[in-house]
Amino acid sequence: MAIYHLHAKVISRATGRSAVAAAAYRSASRLHDDRLDRSHDFTNKSGVVHSEILLPDGAPERFLDRSILWNELEEIEKRKDAQLAREVEFSIPREMTQAQGIALAQDFVREQFVERGMVADLNVHWDIGEDGQAKPHAHVMLSTRLVDENGFGAKERSWNDRELLLTWRERWASLANERLAELDLDVRIDHRSFAAQGIDLEPQNKIGPAGMRREERGEDAERAADHLEIARRNGERLLAEPHVALEALTRQQSTFTRQDLARFLDRHTADAEQFSAVMVRVEACPELVALGKDGHGRERFSTREMIGVEQRLEEASLAMGQSQGHAVPLAVRRAAMAREGLGDEQALAVGEVTKSRDLSVVVGYAGTGKSTMLGVAREAWEEAGYRVRGAALSGIAAEGLEAGSGIESRTLASLERAWERGFDLLERGDVLVVDEAGMVGSRQMERVLSVARDAGAKVVLVGDPEQLQAIEAGGAFRAVAERVGSVEITTVRRQREGWQQAATKELATGRTGEALGRYEAAGLVRGHETLEEARAGVVAGWDEARQAAPEESQIMLAHRRVDMRALNEAAREIRRDAGELGEDVLVPTAQGERVFADGERVYFLRNDRELGVKNGTLGTVRGIVGSVEAGDLSLSVQLDGAGGAGRGRVVSVSVADYDALDHGYAATIHKSQGVTVDRAHVLATGSMDRHGAYVALSRHRESVAVHWGRDDVGDRDGLVKRLSRERLKDTTLDYPQIRDRGAGFARRRGLSVPESEIVVGRGKAASGPQKDRQTEAVRTPDPAPAQRTRGMFDGLDLSVRPGRRAAEKDVSAGQEAEAGKERGEVEREAPASPFAGLRLPRVQRGPVPAGLDGFVPGSDPLHQAVERYARAWVDAERMVRQELPVLEHQKKALFEAGRDLERVRRGGEADLRAALKHQPEIRQALYGLEGPARARRLVEGLEHEDRVRKSPELRAARFVKTWDELSREQQGVALKELKRDVQLESILREKSRELGIRKGSTLDHGLHPHQREHSLSRSRSRGMDMGM
Repeated sequence: MAIYHLHAKVISRATGRSAVAAAAYRSASRLHDDRLDRSHDFTNKSGVVHSEILLPDGAPERFLDRSILWNELEEIEKRKDAQLAREVEFSIPREMTQAQGIALAQDFVREQFVERGMVADLNVHWDIGEDGQAKPHAHVMLSTRLVDENGFGAKERSWNDRELLLTWRERWASLANERLAELDLDVRIDHRSFAAQGIDLEPQNKIGPAGMRREERGEDAERAADHLEIARRNGERLLAEPHVALEALTRQQSTFTRQDLARFLDRHTADAEQFSAVMVRVEACPELVALGKDGHGRERFSTREMIGVEQRLEEASLAMGQSQGHAVPLAVRRAAMAREGLGDEQALAVGEVTKSRDLSVVVGYAGTGKSTMLGVAREAWEEAGYRVRGAALSGIAAEGLEAGSGIESRTLASLERAWERGFDLLERGDVLVVDEAGMVGSRQMERVLSVARDAGAKVVLVGDPEQLQAIEAGGAFRAVAERVGSVEITTVRRQREGWQQAATKELATGRTGEALGRYEAAGLVRGHETLEEARAGVVAGWDEARQAAPEESQIMLAHRRVDMRALNEAAREIRRDAGELGEDVLVPTAQGERVFADGERVYFLRNDRELGVKNGTLGTVRGIVGSVEAGDLSLSVQLDGAGGAGRGRVVSVSVADYDALDHGYAATIHKSQGVTVDRAHVLATGSMDRHGAYVALSRHRESVAVHWGRDDVGDRDGLVKRLSRERLKDTTLDYPQIRDRGAGFARRRGLSVPESEIVVGRGKAASGPQKDRQTEAVRTPDPAPAQRTRGMFDGLDLSVRPGRRAAEKDVSAGQEAEAGKERGEVEREAPASPFAGLRLPRVQRGPVPAGLDGFVPGSDPLHQAVERYARAWVDAERMVRQELPVLEHQKKALFEAGRDLERVRRGGEADLRAALKHQPEIRQALYGLEGPARARRLVEGLEHEDRVRKSPELRAARFVKTWDELSREQQGVALKELKRDVQLESILREKSRELGIRKGSTLDHGLHPHQREHSLSRSRSRGMDMGM
């Protein structure tokens, strides 16, 4: 859970404040105060990364000058107790980059302040604390008067409404969480009180900059004292009930690291002494469970409660996977599988989901016809007498499921609320289809499966693990698929061209660079000097395509809302100039004021059962009547239908009752999942990753054009790097201690639990292939040029093999083979490999050096073991360089070589990894030499690592050399760890200048105990709401 903070206050002349001085300080600029005839110079202030003034429609352009703006305001306010401006300050999630944080702040300010008529002076600060941690936040100074072309007008009293402040607080949380989800960042913020969140801690107030300065000067600082006292009380509460911290940590992630725990405790303790005491208590809490190391080598933990949830999820999955209460007659299944228009994989999937098992899983690429397959399955289930119901996490996904398959669908949240009230309960004979199941967290998935199991209903989970991840804790869909198996659909049908289908397969399996290369070769990836030019290119391409083929559907896609808004406005301007829109009408919406006209394309942004719309429904305005003043403004909107725009039913939208509307020419990538269009136009930005790229580049039938700006992502390699980043959620079931318990449950029922590879496949290793001694799992290597990211189906047992299902007692089991060979004797069994049918490049293996199995003639056991490990490493890394999965025999060879090296020299594998990371000549020898020569050089590397370990001077030099390679968060952790090595800290402090430590750097501060203790104490007693 990231920090939530939003605070509003008034800048008043009665307290001696000046709006000009406040603006100068927040923007780190020099402004002259005309009223006081004094200049306020704060140009030496650091940390201000963005400043801009945003004006509402009709405001004079001279207000874009900060000095003119606030001096005019000071002049018009005559009272000595005048309220000059309102300031809203809010923390930005530190997990975001600066560009992402600025864009989020801009979107919020435009939507909630500027659209209401306020002038907004936005300044984003990205301060770095003494501990190396970023503390990003935004200051927004707002006018309290209306503005028109002449300047300031009357005071707007409605802006003082407390309800409006509550709206701002709630909207900041929802908008930030939407953006965090779009960015696949595994944190959330919550505007609710601790009590409302179920966190039994006292909320802390915030210490402002003035309070911190008073505290630093030793003066009385009431808010700082209050903050410290609340932190102390919370620390005492955590000392008494340490499980409270663990419950808070597992609300949105199944597992966490020690650093996650330390950050949480740092915010809720008063000083270093209390922090240490609470950390000891929490780490000794019986609720805490150590799981082992993840793919980054970090120790991960969870709670007994979270483990219980995911074990119940596993038990429900395994039990439903062997329960067989929903048989479909063989003749019906055979007819469904033989349906005209189904591909082989679709027909196989129909056959699998209509078997008698109570739990089925379908995994498929984007655009493979999963909805079509489900429509055929629905008819088979209904013919067999079952009631079919659909659900999805989001409204637009539920709508897509219903439109594509004919299955009546709703959101999972509304379904669960109905169950709580005793309505729409599942019954024996029901089939519940859950679409986009990869977005469902462990707790919700466990609840749904347990309810279905108790009711005797069947559940079919459909999803794509490579698209958007679950927002709540846990990667439940992957965990279920690993345990019960799944049928896959990999034949892409949405794209017309074969090369585009191949590109979608590459996107689905993590080969983003190859997919981009295909579109680039076709002239569909276009670089621009600036992001602004790239946006213009997207809009120009959209306009050209719609004029050339008006009957084809188009969509513009962007990752950030600020870009989406700009694309919408530009598209609307083009249509306005072309005379395609009627008279403009100003409509107040939840997003702020919007101008709509007859012929306008609009998005619905909230589910409404009365209107029959969901979040993401598109339509076209057919008429606007009434007025805001009279309270009867309404829009007549024709929804998109199965045939496209203008083909659906017409709804009348009363703005007083439903105001969640926006322009519908462009959409965020997050919103577009589940959408199919003829042509897509994508703005690629640095905030995207491989999951977003996959969604954006697979929405089209005919073509997709990608535009990007060099000032945003750099060169083409930078674009590929950004669009290839991968993030996947884990579960407690991924770790051996918990997996073994599940295996015991499975053995008692005659089932097998396949091993997860998320522990060995997530992220990159520090310097190459490694073996986690606790889990005895091998991670894939991290070569400098490229790394293999986790593939879509890594760790999943996707094949539906005859042997695996031998224990089933399907009523038609004896006739499966016959049913599986309909339509031209096509074999309906699933392919043996999830990549069957894909043409992958042949692995180019190098020549085999002399010697057998790592044997180095005439050498001792250490040289032999080192050479064997080197060969295994290079063989595995060759696969990674070609972006192919490391094969099982290669993993085994690397594991065994590491084990043999440990037998000969204790700690040898760790030392060799360190040598490869820190000694370039050793890494060069690994690839440039062979046999005895390579072994000798690698052993020299081992010996040097031994010298480093024994020599504080060498360790100090290495510490300084690697310091700048660490992230801010890693630097903060390293400074804390440094205190444990007194000898190393002493050398670094005494020889700091000789070692090249910059004066005033974070490392320099960390080497002075009195400064360091002061830093830690102050960081735990000041306003951690600023992004800590």
